[in-house]
Amino acid sequence: MNWILLSLLGYVVLQLAVVFLLARKPQTESDYLLAGRSLGPWLSVFTVFATWFGAETCIGATAEAYAGGLGAVAADPFGYAIGIIAMGLLFAAALRRRGLLTLADLFRNRWGSGIERLAALVMIPSSLLWAAAQMRAFGQVIASVSDLSLIAATGLAAFVVIVYTAVGGMWADAWTDLAQGLVIILGLLLLLAVFTLAGGFDTLPASAAAAAARAPIRDRPLIEILAVPIFGTIAAQELTSRVLAMRDAKLARSATVAAGFVYLAVGLIPVAVGLGAAATLGTGIEPEQVLSRYAQTQLPVALYVVFLGALVSAILSTLSGALLVAGSLAAHNLIAPLAGPRLTERLKLRLNRVAVVVFGLVAFLISLGGESMYSLVEQASGLASAGVLVLMVVAIFVPTVGGVASAAMALIASVAVYVLASAQDWSMPYLASLAAAVLAYAVLAPFGPRAASLAPSRSDLADQS
Repeated sequence: MNWILLSLLGYVVLQLAVVFLLARKPQTESDYLLAGRSLGPWLSVFTVFATWFGAETCIGATAEAYAGGLGAVAADPFGYAIGIIAMGLLFAAALRRRGLLTLADLFRNRWGSGIERLAALVMIPSSLLWAAAQMRAFGQVIASVSDLSLIAATGLAAFVVIVYTAVGGMWADAWTDLAQGLVIILGLLLLLAVFTLAGGFDTLPASAAAAAARAPIRDRPLIEILAVPIFGTIAAQELTSRVLAMRDAKLARSATVAAGFVYLAVGLIPVAVGLGAAATLGTGIEPEQVLSRYAQTQLPVALYVVFLGALVSAILSTLSGALLVAGSLAAHNLIAPLAGPRLTERLKLRLNRVAVVVFGLVAFLISLGGESMYSLVEQASGLASAGVLVLMVVAIFVPTVGGVASAAMALIASVAVYVLASAQDWSMPYLASLAAAVLAYAVLAPFGPRAASLAPSRSDLADQS
């Protein structure tokens, strides 16, 4: 198995080489965080697709389909695809026209710097959880083809991704996303071809029915299961940063919608494999190992290496995007405002890179303590996104309603209720969090100062130019 590990590491080194080649391209904070707002159609579609198509889509969707049939994959790929498409149709153009660097900038323009900082504080943990989930998955891939322990493999994965993200920023991320997106599609198409030739679709109806029959009783209503990926996707800074990096508002809308449909089409491949895998592997396999076990048993060794490359590509693109977002929220929205105009573009770049390194180490520690990759992803999607979504809707569609107090309480209430509901094992923690955010905003809307400004700040106008 050593040469498989060497091939895998060789692929990672190739990605790092591309990153270092593009390392000098970012000259400003906008270059580093948003690739100079210059992404064209191909880069735009694939950076959204590759960033969102992570390990949980490949491994998690296969596991859920294998264990619970088609009814168990409502969240992924269907919920996440709907969320991406909804973001494109409803929010992408409006966000791109504002010339922002982060979602927190939108809230600063509407409610002032206090809400900007509060929003950044509640969004950073979500990105860290998302990064930790991908880091854990990367470590599992390395551990599966080597003699390294999971901790050592995850540590190696963390080192690679921290360097990968800190050096290149969005410029390198977008170009490697294009390559990684193509590798993901190629790897899964190869697996689909083998699945088809092995008669997987012939036994699919019976396998799907058997999986549905042995599925555990669902402990949450379908509306809650769909709400988390749909609304969590719309309110995710990881997706917003890709939208803001696109060339113009029209492209932001069309490319995001297109990426959502690509995500759904490619995401159905792991679902099909999960539904039909029982006919080949039996029913006693650990669900999260089904995809890799199927690939190992059905693919020739050379094609299995290509498949591992696809899996690593899915992880790298998602993980680097999450770390870049956490770093940007901390550096741009929390630390840089304290320094004021003394902070040069060179220092801003350095600050963002340092933030990526720090949060990469934090994500590594979280990954070691998480119960599973799937649980980390679910927590990342649900935590804080309800309050952020409410503020997004208000700032874009009803900007004259409510003030600073209502915005602050919407964010605080959403996090508090979600944590409480999750701890108490409520059946619909996310919808409870969303309802709390809406109610808090509505009740306090008549009170408190209105806003700092309804127009873009001078710093935002400078960023846009």
